[in-house]
Formats: sequence, C-alpha cells, structure tokens
Amino acid sequence: MSRLGSWFKAAAPKSSAAPSPAASQVDLTAHEIAMMEDAMASAALIMNDDIDGAEEALRKGSSTFHHLAQSLCIFMRSVLGFEKSIMVEASNRLNDCETMAWNDMKKAQKDAGGTTPAPGRIYPPGSEYALILAEAQLMSAVVAVLHESLTEGIKGFYKLRKAFVTLDGLMQAEEAYMKSRGLRANGSKVSVQSQSEKQPDRPTDDGADDDSSDLEFVDASEAQTGPKSPLTYEGRLSKDIDPEKKLAELSLNGNSNSAPPNKPNAQSNGFRSGPDSDIFSNPVDIFIHSGTNMCFGVLLLIISMVPPAFSRLLSIIGFRGDRERGVQMLWRSTEFNNINGGVAGLMLFAYYNGLLGFSDILPNDEDIRKGAIVGYPRERCANLLAKMRMLFPESGLWRLEEARMLSNKKDLHGAIKVLKSNAASKMRQVTALNSFELSLDSMYVQDYPEMRDNFLRCVELNDWSHALYYYLAGCAELENYRDAFHAGKDEAAIRTHKKKAEDLFKKAPTVVGKKKFMAKPLPFEQFVSRKLQKWQERAKALGVDLADAAGVSPAEEMTYLWNGTKKMGTADLERSTRMLSWDRLTAPEKARASIRAETDERAVQDVCMAAVLRNLGKHDEARKILQEVMAIDRAVFKGTTKDDYPPAAAHYEMAVLSWIGVQNPGLREAAPASGTTPAGDCTGTPQREEEWRRKKLDECQAWLDTLSRWEPFILDARFGMRINTGLDTIRWYRKEHGWATE
Repeated sequence: MSRLGSWFKAAAPKSSAAPSPAASQVDLTAHEIAMMEDAMASAALIMNDDIDGAEEALRKGSSTFHHLAQSLCIFMRSVLGFEKSIMVEASNRLNDCETMAWNDMKKAQKDAGGTTPAPGRIYPPGSEYALILAEAQLMSAVVAVLHESLTEGIKGFYKLRKAFVTLDGLMQAEEAYMKSRGLRANGSKVSVQSQSEKQPDRPTDDGADDDSSDLEFVDASEAQTGPKSPLTYEGRLSKDIDPEKKLAELSLNGNSNSAPPNKPNAQSNGFRSGPDSDIFSNPVDIFIHSGTNMCFGVLLLIISMVPPAFSRLLSIIGFRGDRERGVQMLWRSTEFNNINGGVAGLMLFAYYNGLLGFSDILPNDEDIRKGAIVGYPRERCANLLAKMRMLFPESGLWRLEEARMLSNKKDLHGAIKVLKSNAASKMRQVTALNSFELSLDSMYVQDYPEMRDNFLRCVELNDWSHALYYYLAGCAELENYRDAFHAGKDEAAIRTHKKKAEDLFKKAPTVVGKKKFMAKPLPFEQFVSRKLQKWQERAKALGVDLADAAGVSPAEEMTYLWNGTKKMGTADLERSTRMLSWDRLTAPEKARASIRAETDERAVQDVCMAAVLRNLGKHDEARKILQEVMAIDRAVFKGTTKDDYPPAAAHYEMAVLSWIGVQNPGLREAAPASGTTPAGDCTGTPQREEEWRRKKLDECQAWLDTLSRWEPFILDARFGMRINTGLDTIRWYRKEHGWATE
C-alpha cells in the first residue's frame, strides 16, 4: 500500500475531466453534479448483483466520483469473496482514488478561497471530495485488516483514524448549519421542526409531532418521479403497514411487476427527492449527507462491536464506538434511494441478522416498540427489506437477508426454501454467501446430507476458510455415520460414511493456516486444528479409528458456537437433546467411558445441553448444569488440545438466564427459597417486581463484567461480540428505568 507521501507525487492520477477554466462557475457546478449523478446511478447496479454492468458503465467516466464507484465495485468483490488477489487490486485502486479525491478537495478549497461554507450551503467547499477521501480510506482500512499482513493491518487502522476525523468534521459542519438555521441538533440526531418565529419563510411540516421529531428527521414521503423507484418509503412504521404481506408479494426469484431498468436514473436514486428535501435539496448536499451518515454510521457501529479488550485499546488511540448513534445514522442514510442508502441497508442487515442473530441479551419486542435502538426492530427491517427488494429485484443479497430474517424468527425451513431458490446469482460471491447460510441452516435442522453438500460447495465457491468448510462437512458425515451405525442394517453405508468422514477430517488440517487475519490464524481454524489433533491423539491412545474417537456431537457443538439453538423450533431442539447423548458415540464401551471421563469433553456437552434446555424453557435444569461446569478448576481446560471455551460459555449462559429473569418477573414464583424474594410469592406487587428485575439485571451485568475481563481463549472474539451487545442492552435498560449507575 502506498505511503501517505504518495498523495503529493507529481505522477498522481489526474482529477475529473471538466469544462475549460474559462467556463462559468454555474457550468462547473452543473458538470460536477452530472458526473456525480451518473457515477452513483451506475454504482447502484452493484446493489442489483450487477457489478460487471456497473464497472462497464463506470469506465465511460473519468471523474473522481466514477473512480470512487469503480473502487466500490472491486471492494465489494474483495470483501464478499475474501480473495487475496482481488484484495491487492482493491488496495491499489483505492489508493489512486484517495489521491484523486485529495487533489480535487484541495482544488475546490483553493477556488473557493478557503474552507468556509458558501452562503446557503451546508458543507465547506470540497466536502464532497473529503467524503470520497474518507470513503476510500474506510474501504482501504477494511481491506488492509482482512489482509494476511500485520503491517497492512496497522496501516489500515491509521487510515481508519483519518477517515474517522474527516467524517466527524463533516457531521460537525452539518450540525453547525442546523444550529445557524434555528434547528436543534444532537449528534447525528437532528430535529428539523421549523422554528416559525425565527424563519417565517420556511414551510412547516403538517402534522409533525413534537415528541417524535426530537430524535429524528421529520419523515416525509419520497416523491416518486418515475417508475425506477416503485416503492414509497413510509419513514416511521405505521400500524397500517403489514411488512410480512409486503415480502409475501415479492416472488422468491426476485421478479416484481415493476422491475427497474438496468440503470436507474439520478432522480430515482435519491438525488432529487428524499426526506427533508427543503433542507437537503442540493444534489451535492444530499450526496454528502447520505454518504457521511452511511460511512460514519458504519465506523461507529463496527468499533462498538469489537471485543472488550480490543475496544479498550482503540479508546486509547481516540476511537470510541457508539452503537446507538451508528445505527441511527445508517437508518437515516437508507432514506435515500442511492448507493449510499443501499450500502447502509446492507450494513443494517449484517448487524441485525448477523450480530444480533448471534446475541441473546436483547430488548424484547415491547421494548422495541418503545424505541429501544439496541434491539431488533422486526417490522422496520421488514419494511426496509421490502423497499430494497423492490428497488433491486435482481439481487440475491436481499433474498439472502430475507432468509436470515426468517431464521431469526425460528422459521428455519422457510429460510431454507428461500435460500434454495436463491442458489444462482450473477455474482459468485453472493452465491457463496447463500451456500454458507444454507449450510448453517441445514446444520440447525439436522439435515446432514444437505449440510455436507453445501459446505463442500463453499470450498468451490469461496477461498475464505477451506479448513472450516472441510471440518464442518466432516461433522455432517460423522452424524450420517453414527445414524447408520446405530441403525445397524447397512454395513456398506456404515463403511462409506465412516470413510468419507475420516477423509474430510484428514483434509482439513492440510489447509489450516492458508488464511490469516492480521498475520494470525483464524480463530475457528485454530479451533479445528486443536479438535482434530485431540481426536488423533485419542484414537491412538484408545486404539480406535479417527471417526470413533470423536466425542460429543461436533455438529451440535458448532450449532452452539453459531448460536443456532436460538433459531431452532421445539422439534429441532428436542432432537438436539438426543444428538447430544453419549449413546451416539460409536467407540467400544471401554473407549466410550474413557472419552466421557475427560473433563473438558463433559463440559462441552454440558454447555451445549444447557443452551438447548434454556431455549426449551427449562431454565432450572440449564442453571444446574452450568453451575457444575463453573465449579471445575479452570486449569483443567488449559492445554494444547483442550477445549478452553466452556468455562467462559457457562458464565455467558448464566448471564442469559439472568436476563430472562429481567424480562419475565413471573419467574419469581419458581425462584429458590434462598433468594431475596420468598418462593411461591406470586402475588407480587409492582415494587417487588421492580426489585426482582433490578436484582436479575445486576446478576446479568456481574456475569458479563466477569467475562469482559476474561483471559484470552481461542474463540474469545466470538463471545466478545455477544458480551458487548449484552452490556449495551443493560446500559439501555438502566437508563430507560432510571437505574443508570454511570
């Protein structure tokens, strides 16, 4: 990656082709807007799974806007596919984009005679290029961190810091403008309620509600100026809107009655209409506003999600995440039908369907209706998905998100149906993501032939972690072997499944370490390597084959680590209790007893079983099992082949059980007699309910605080994201109930 000094080299790429210097300022501005709108309209094709079409259209332009959009194309290819050669190309193109944006920004500032906003303009001169510079730096940082080089990763954090400062400056300029117009601002949460006594010439928003406008822009329906954007965005959810019906009206293959043509025009892409168009009426201001909210929202959200130990390090160098503000900014960006809004939508779905899909300590649906920003707003997400599906009907990304939403509603079979219909995309990277999601969902419903086949397809489609794919395919084949073994009727099937499982397990270690994250092995690949080494040593010690040396169901263990139990229905959970039985082992009785005697192996089974029981509503049984795990000396879990995560996982599960108590004060009835609330006191007064909630909330926080200071273990980052989400939820809950301790 180029050094910072390369920005100033004479050989830097030339900036946008523009009218002659003799042209009027009006002509220059019109040319800039035309280039911006053309580039962003072409870039919108990316959101429709047409990166090739986007790149072809963008090659016709030479402006910095076109170069940014071309960089976005290669960036999307690199982060969706995790292919090193594409990452190198992305880095080079993004460096060129940074140089062009820097040159254009300085030229705009020079032509304007400084950095003071012109009368009537929101942002300082050159802000559109400052945004492009920040976007390029942000993308460069992501690519650098995904590189296998620690040096590149460090450079990436430096660029991340620069982008952070630039975006913060743009937000401050916007807030200063709002204040100068008599409008109230609070971070990125701006109220645009008219101050009629200060600005009598400004029209008021009919029917605007004072209370709701304190936190967000006053919602305005977007004028539909053509057939390219057929869906009207409703802003805040109305009780009359049925998001499920909206999604049902969209066919599984993505076709709609009014599919947009290949290249939407600028008006339908959010440059001529949008929320608060009386304020953000200039196309350049709209570009900056939607782009800054998207980029800064991404930054704040990502920083808020890093593991606790790493977040403390980031705070030392000036990075502080803000999940609530980041999420609000991303939602604001989605109100514009341009590429910025599309990327913001993808990030929101990655957050809600990804991170929150792995998390358990979250506000409930009632809290969401009251405005809890840290929770999962199902209806709002359904509306956003319906909007994106209509705007970009050919994209498999949105159908993938539809499937993930279904799985988060415990409709795994519905999700699988959508994923199977979405198996072919114009983008190989999207097909790979779809196949991986289908593999996971097949694992959760214990469809092991499908699980095996889809993980093996991931090997063909994606270069990210072949070791993990082979291991998971082997786990599926191991369950097929165990089914055949205990059925005992088909010796040929038993031998076939056993050999396939062993072949896959033996293949995994041969590709471990080919992918790294900032010069370190991927955590799950380390996990796979240790697990297989453990089985190989056990097989040798017990005199059994590799497939027979496996312990508690590795497929169920992976289901727990991906928190698939949260998505499973009752029938699937009940089946999991049987799959976790020691009777599933295929080793001889003496060897089976030896495997079961291993402390860390029992702890793995206990943690997995506790999660299943918790999701079945058997909280007391789950708690009893977890207490047994926590009573074990942690030193037992240390060793080169030991499973080191069960003690931390047990603490996390206890935190989740405490949170369930917070949200269900009726559980006081079954509380042990040793608790502060007498057992059997089911006539609880509001005061006693509050005491109970506060007690359970304190317990939940105590478990999470302990975990946030936990010593490193292989999968600590995976639990770290859940811990941060839980702590954010607790902070919100304390604030909501006036129990804040900060």
